[in-house]
Order: sequence, then C-alpha cells, then structure tokens
Amino acid sequence: MSAILLSGKPIADAIKAEVADDVRAIKEKHGISPCLVVVRVGEDPASAVYVGSKVKTAEELGIISEHVHLDADASQEKVIEVVAGLNARDDVDGILVQLPMPKHIDERTVLELIDPEKDVDGFHPVNAGRLLQGHEALTPCTPAGVIEVLKRSGIAIAGKNAVVVGRSNIVGKPMAILLLQENATVTICHSRTADLADVCSRADILVAAIGRTGFIRREHIRPGAAVIDVGINNVTDPVAAADLFGPDDIEKRLATIEKRGFTLVGDVNPRDAMELAGYFTPVPGGIGLLTVAMLMKNTVTAARSRRRI
Repeated sequence: MSAILLSGKPIADAIKAEVADDVRAIKEKHGISPCLVVVRVGEDPASAVYVGSKVKTAEELGIISEHVHLDADASQEKVIEVVAGLNARDDVDGILVQLPMPKHIDERTVLELIDPEKDVDGFHPVNAGRLLQGHEALTPCTPAGVIEVLKRSGIAIAGKNAVVVGRSNIVGKPMAILLLQENATVTICHSRTADLADVCSRADILVAAIGRTGFIRREHIRPGAAVIDVGINNVTDPVAAADLFGPDDIEKRLATIEKRGFTLVGDVNPRDAMELAGYFTPVPGGIGLLTVAMLMKNTVTAARSRRRI
C-alpha cells in the first residue's frame, strides 16, 4: 500500500484562479481593486521570503499590494502607529503583520489593534470568537486551506473521527473548530495527552501541527487514514534524513541537503505515512502552498464585506 499524495499546487492554483476572477468582477462592476498591506519588522530571512511571495501573488491576481518594512529597532509605538494608519485608510482592505516580530514588540498588542474587518490572517479575538460561534469570519489561512484540500480531494469529513495534534491559536484550535463545523468528531491532542499514539491511530483524518520534526510515526497512523502534515522543519543531518525518507525520495533529499544545507520535512515521518496512510500531504508541496492562496481569498472576502459589495 502506498498513500495517495495530495499535492497542494493544483488546489492552490484553482483557488487563486477563482480569486483572480472575483477581483476582475469587482473591478468591472465597482471600479475598485482589493488592497492588501503587509507589515514586516526586522530582517528575519524567512519572513522576507514569505512577504515577497505574498506581495508577488497578490499582484499576479490583480490585488493591490503594499509592503511596509520597518527596521528591527523600530519601537512598538511606531508599529502601532503604522497599523493605526492602515486601519484608518479606506482603500486598504487587508492588513497582515508578518510574524515573528523582534522580541521587544508585544505581538499580541499589535495583532489585537488590527481592525477585525481587515484582519486577513484571522487572528483577531473578534474573528476567533465569530469562528467559534459559527458566524461568518475571516478564518486563519492554514486551517482553512486544510479544509479546502480535504473537500477538493473528495475526502469525506462528516461523521469521521478527526484528530488534531497541536493546540495553537494559529492552527490547532481553529483547525478543530473548522472540522467540527464540517460535522467531524474532533479530538485535540497536545504534549500532555496520555497514550497519544493510541488516540491518533483511531483517526480517519489526522492533522499534525506541533512543530516537531517527523514526530508522527507509524504507531500514530491508522492504515488508510488521511494524514495532513502542517509542519515545516529543517533537516540538516543526512543520517536523520535516512530515517525519514523512503528509497524513492532519499537520494533527492540528500542531494538537497548537500546543495542547500537542509531539506524540509513536516511533523509526520513521510516514509511511515507513505507506507500506511490512504492520503498524505507532502512537505514541501502540500499545505504550505494553500496558506498564501487562502490569504488572497480572505483579502477579497474582506473587501466585499467591508465595502458591502
């Protein structure tokens, strides 16, 4: 048995095509284009790559995009001033503050300052509360992307046992709520869950979002389950890589480590998942591609909602 790989690219491409069509329709009918502003503080290399990808994708889809980059020593007051200014601009539909920020910035204070109607990351307590109560809300992009992958791949959710490993506000908790809204029976696991492998091994849908390289192994996976890997971790050790990848993948991964110094792997041991699962999202090339697509979708949703169009 070998799992069916659920590539994120065709699904992300389909969502982005739908967003582009919606952006054109808004512009033709109302003469405006949705606008997304990304705020980045400091010089974190990964953040620079992520922001560049978001800005580029927005432009490709016809969304107006701006990138506000502040120095690493920018004060919290300056960041707050920037966000407050974006809240006040009527032409701005979406505001995204790229995380992480420098340690002297209180991220919670900044994120809670964002106008909930422009909170395209879906992190604001107002949107989190609306999601919990089943109302329309801007939803965190990664969990929303997982639901899209399941639905568009024809994987049934209603009535299934779903286990989410991880309880973060960004992925774990909203993931559980979205699965519950799709009528799954949901269990949330975490570092203090007793008999974790036993709980996971009863899941029809297993979502791993814990930030631990290859932690989910064969003892956690029910044969035939849909295994969704949300993690993104760097593996630099060829010996460790040999424990994670099967014969069809290991040579390519070792070549990547030699060339770049690392290869990406999720929170699931890919070799074990490919041998046992019915479906599996690869890393890279899986859920990560959906996050940006869902951000674009949220930007258009925010534009329609706040402009009442």
